[in-house]
Amino acid sequence: MKAKIVDAYVFLKTLTIRKLFNYFVLKSSFYLSLLLKKAVIKGFPASIAIEPTTNCNLQCPECPSGLKQFTRKTGNINIDLYRSVIENAYINLIYLLLYFQGEPFLHPDFFDLIKIAKKKNIYTATSTNAHFLTKKNSRKIIESGLDRIIISIDGATQASYEKYRIGGNLEKVLEGTKNLIEIRKEMKAKKPYVIFQIIVFRSNENEIEKIKNIAKQLGVDSIKIKTAQFYNLDSTNHLIPVNRKFTRYKKQNNSYVVKNKLPNKCWRSWYSSVITIDGTVVPCCFDKDAKHEFGNIKNKALGAIFRNSESGKFKEAILQNRSKIDICNNCTEGLKEFR
Repeated sequence: MKAKIVDAYVFLKTLTIRKLFNYFVLKSSFYLSLLLKKAVIKGFPASIAIEPTTNCNLQCPECPSGLKQFTRKTGNINIDLYRSVIENAYINLIYLLLYFQGEPFLHPDFFDLIKIAKKKNIYTATSTNAHFLTKKNSRKIIESGLDRIIISIDGATQASYEKYRIGGNLEKVLEGTKNLIEIRKEMKAKKPYVIFQIIVFRSNENEIEKIKNIAKQLGVDSIKIKTAQFYNLDSTNHLIPVNRKFTRYKKQNNSYVVKNKLPNKCWRSWYSSVITIDGTVVPCCFDKDAKHEFGNIKNKALGAIFRNSESGKFKEAILQNRSKIDICNNCTEGLKEFR
């Protein structure tokens, strides 16, 4: 509880009147859009995810990064391009996630990416498989000012963990987590807030309590349980948990379909954007291959792209018939998790 209070305080310290007003404008335009059934886009993104890299050290079977199956450009984001995004967006930005695809710590200047954002008083988070949380890197994380770190831990044993995290080593994850928490304590730092994220598969659905106990022993601040996304439900149904509360799918006519009824609304599309390594702006994290491009920050400011005609057409499609948008058909927006 104390860690959550500290994290909330850290977040509140990054807020300004300008950021709060922009958030109000975004929320108002969203509700007006629902009322009119027409996309009204006002304000600037309050939250963005920037992709540091598409490279990854693991080969997770449902991840385009791990499978090397991107059709778009791959590599690392240029630090000058990244800096230009932050300069353009920081005044309205409430939350920055330094993650989309890939393992962020493989970016050669990752700690500098954090520092650039923190100098602009942005609440900054990342997500990692924790294979690079050495003592040296853990110290650098704390010195950089990172506010939140999400650590993927999808098993309580190596056997269950590597069912999905192919090429991964659970001991490294646990050792890395221990390093970070011990050095945070040693440096008398209050952040980053450390979250264990469990993506639930059939292989680990009976280990959730064990993972929670591991987290408690290590001093992890919070646990997040997440349903798994699958691209081909017929060929990967052996990974789907037996307990239906841990999956976003249901069995229907000897096959699997998404439980989500996909209401024709999506708050996420009205307040956030995702930026790939080459500056392409896409609607959200479900557009992993950047098929729905709104524009590129090399050519135009993020705010202008956020409100342009391509963005408007996409949002209009959400309001009219969201189920026809390919990337929405695996989305949990509007779905009550674990029912």
